[in-house]
Amino acid sequence: MNSSRLVVWLVAISLGALAARAQSSNGCSDLMGLKLGGVEITKADLVPAGKTVPPPFPGAPSVGPLPAHCRVDGVINRRKGVDGQEFGIGFAVALPAAEAWNGDFMMQGGGGGNGIVAYPAGANYAGDRPALTRGFAVASTDTGHKAKTGPFDFSFMRDQQAYLDFAFLANAEVAGVAKQIIARYYAKPASYSYFVGCSTGGREGMILSQRYPAVFNGIVSGDPAMRTGMSNLAIAQWIPVAYNQAAPKDASGKPEIDKFLSDQDRTLFLDALMKKCDAKDGVADGMIFDPLGCEFDPEVVACKGGQTEGCIAPEKVAAIKKAFAGPKNAYGTQVYPGFLYDTGITRKDGVPGLLALGKNGLFGPYTTATELDVDKAALHASDPLVEPASTNLSTFSQDGGKLIFFHGDSDPWFSPLDTLGYYKSLAAVNGGAEKVAGWSRMFLVPGMTHCGGGPSLDHFDMLSAVVDWVEKGVAPDFVVATGPAFPGRSRPLCAYPKHAQYVGTGDPQDARNFRCQ
Repeated sequence: MNSSRLVVWLVAISLGALAARAQSSNGCSDLMGLKLGGVEITKADLVPAGKTVPPPFPGAPSVGPLPAHCRVDGVINRRKGVDGQEFGIGFAVALPAAEAWNGDFMMQGGGGGNGIVAYPAGANYAGDRPALTRGFAVASTDTGHKAKTGPFDFSFMRDQQAYLDFAFLANAEVAGVAKQIIARYYAKPASYSYFVGCSTGGREGMILSQRYPAVFNGIVSGDPAMRTGMSNLAIAQWIPVAYNQAAPKDASGKPEIDKFLSDQDRTLFLDALMKKCDAKDGVADGMIFDPLGCEFDPEVVACKGGQTEGCIAPEKVAAIKKAFAGPKNAYGTQVYPGFLYDTGITRKDGVPGLLALGKNGLFGPYTTATELDVDKAALHASDPLVEPASTNLSTFSQDGGKLIFFHGDSDPWFSPLDTLGYYKSLAAVNGGAEKVAGWSRMFLVPGMTHCGGGPSLDHFDMLSAVVDWVEKGVAPDFVVATGPAFPGRSRPLCAYPKHAQYVGTGDPQDARNFRCQ
């Protein structure tokens, strides 16, 4: 045997031995001894098959049962920061058994202000089977801090490094460490890497495509928290100010925004909207699948000529139109897009809809003012560190990267028109809309509020869509969606600019009887 063949033979034996160890308890626990710069492995344990992960928040489903896997926990760059607080990028990686691994890596995005290491199961937007169950190695991270008061605790931002980690650094760092752990455990690197997230996770996906174009082969960005300052301007100031001008006042003169519209007003408004736009997709089914073609004017429900029944007061209709048009500055320039007229805007359960605000507005204290200096407010609403504004994705796309967006049409926190505006803006610097469609697609989800819920079909498998695109070259013209709001119903979510249209025959509950047009 010559020397070169001997080397190959020895390497093969070594890799085989490592792979065998990966399937044993020692293979998992051995990861405790993994030495990587700035990385502290705090736990590496085998988790037996059957584990179920509790719901991350009330009303959410549990995840599981999960297959047997090795879970590795660790911290990157542990340190003391502002006021002596301990910081560091916490992470977890779940590694399926070697014989079950599909060869790929998936990272799940965070939510809100992050601050927790969610269980790395990869359940969101992966269809009926979490990514871990499907054989992916999965990672998650707290992006560099621990939440103290809940999912929207942003007190960590007083520490500069913690802010930078949250804004854009942590996910790429964790991905790099996770890939090294995967390569060590399986004795070979992952073939492909994917990122899937919604809200803050959607923003993180955009950041990764823009600032770290070589880290992931495929990215799914849902309801991205693109411009949180501007969206807060819209929902915490612009919309309440518009409604305050027509809302009843309490004894102290404070606007009662929760009484701006009555239940009867909301029903009347939604009935008029559905009469105008529901059947535009070929079937009246309580869903609007062509929201951009829905030319609804709330003026049709305004009281006229002394009318007091079966209509809404003109001043309230004017306030709605102003609110949904979105904030404009003193020069008439749109500083944040308006919102779509959709079926979820009158929702009152769980997350309030844009026409069903609670006593605290949408999600917290709101202004009681009846005037707003948009120019001044907008000046302080931009934060370039966290905003994924860059549209030059030439490296990402030329390297074969695929980027999928989706957004709920009834999202009350971030306008789907902002995400759509970003998607359309990619054309100008990336060779035109047709070329962009070769590596990026956008899907609007009728009725869905923020990242799920509402009168919608909010259950769909975007992970398979991006995997098939990356690994098989099959672009997703549509993704089939179902949901508990409409049991037994399925619909295709069509890639923009197309929408689902009933073909005119067959069961209108079945996605197969719709086409994208």
